[in-house]
Amino acid sequence: MSQQAVERAIGKLVTDESFRARFSADPARASLEAGLPLSATELSALTRISEEALRRFAGAVDDSIRRLAGLVTASCGLRS
Repeated sequence: MSQQAVERAIGKLVTDESFRARFSADPARASLEAGLPLSATELSALTRISEEALRRFAGAVDDSIRRLAGLVTASCGLRS
């Protein structure tokens, strides 16, 4: 178990729309692909956070620190 991985996962779930969609479809795979070594217990706990709660929280986060699926990131000119 890694508190840092859990914190990073929560951050990505809130700020990265694409990761949130992949995590919703397959939490274990999305986490591994993102380099987040989460235990089964951690994955279970994170999947119990409702998608609606994540979307609402993400909507409250300033756009300057969110990755919006399909949009070009203005600060570096890269696709998210």
